[in-house]
Amino acid sequence: MFQIDNPKSNLKNVLHGFFLAVAVSVAEPSTILPLLVHHFSDSVILVGLFASLLKGGAIIVQMWAAFYAQEYKRVIPYLRIVFFFRWFSWFLIGLAIYFVGDNNKNLTLLLIGIGFFGFSFTAGFGAIYFKELIAKVFSKNYRGRTMANRQIWTAIGSILSGGVAGYVLENYTAPLNYAYLFMVSSFLMAIGFIAFGTIDEPEKKEIRKKEKSFFEFLKNSFQILKKDTKLKNQIIIILLGFSYLLSYPFVILKANNSFHLTGWMLGGFITIQMIGSIIGSFFIWRKMNNYHLMLQLSFIFAIISFIFALFANTPLFYGIVFLFFGLAMDGFSISGMNLVFEIAPEDKRPIYTALQSNITSLGLFFPILGGFILKYTNYEVLYFITIFMISIGLFQTKKLKS
Repeated sequence: MFQIDNPKSNLKNVLHGFFLAVAVSVAEPSTILPLLVHHFSDSVILVGLFASLLKGGAIIVQMWAAFYAQEYKRVIPYLRIVFFFRWFSWFLIGLAIYFVGDNNKNLTLLLIGIGFFGFSFTAGFGAIYFKELIAKVFSKNYRGRTMANRQIWTAIGSILSGGVAGYVLENYTAPLNYAYLFMVSSFLMAIGFIAFGTIDEPEKKEIRKKEKSFFEFLKNSFQILKKDTKLKNQIIIILLGFSYLLSYPFVILKANNSFHLTGWMLGGFITIQMIGSIIGSFFIWRKMNNYHLMLQLSFIFAIISFIFALFANTPLFYGIVFLFFGLAMDGFSISGMNLVFEIAPEDKRPIYTALQSNITSLGLFFPILGGFILKYTNYEVLYFITIFMISIGLFQTKKLKS
């Protein structure tokens, strides 16, 4: 019999976060991913493009997924299908680097891009199903706790992954070291998918009959957006929060220009960022259910990180930058998800989450814009623009009510 706030569900949620973090940290957009792309190309615009591909493919399908999810009494069977295709896409990236690699750098970049797009494209479906499942399985008060627990173990997983990644990058030559990381991590990812895929899900009681066509659904969805001021404010503010992505993938490239960046340093920066995540989740986010305040603090931590980035020229300074990155990003993630749950009616929850996720996910393409800005200006200008945009978001948070 289903039990809300079941400790077993909490454990499976944590295991999913842990093993997924161990896996995807080998393509961390602030550290390893820029250097991976930089191995095959000197273009900073390509770095921004690949950082966007890693997550941006989800934009295309979230509304489509929400259209059908309205009538689903259970979403777990569909989530399992998503998990398989995400795993397959990730494993293929490792195969492409291993078998093609430096023999044809352009082809390797194309295959990596296809893999990233497939990984994020299927995540568009998964995001809707995942959020629907979390809202059904956990109560409002417990939800913040379980997601903070998940973030803590996600951070621990990333720390372990950072140490392993540092060892592999230091002791094996590129690009084979990247191939090994992707192929091995894909099997660890599978463990997390299997754990979450067995979570106990209740049937949804309030089912909304879906529209006759997808276009009618889009029309009705945007009517909801037009009428709901709270949802509009959330979307604008969270989209401004994504402004950190203008500079995020390029911080490590500036570090690489400032001093000799070893594999151990790279793994160390991942570890420090995840320590920030643990500090935030354990000491701050885990104890809060005021998601408005959580969002405000996340904006402040993001601003602090880029202020330090402006003056960073040593590994110690960059350690502080990544520490505040870790604090900010978990706060953005937890607050954004829970804020939409607070205003969404049960029967319209997939629509609300899809609207919020779909529109704010446009921010995932900010790295491309950041790449163009960096190409024609410099790091300092890019950081100032980023700080300015995040500050606007912080100012706008007063429009949200607790």
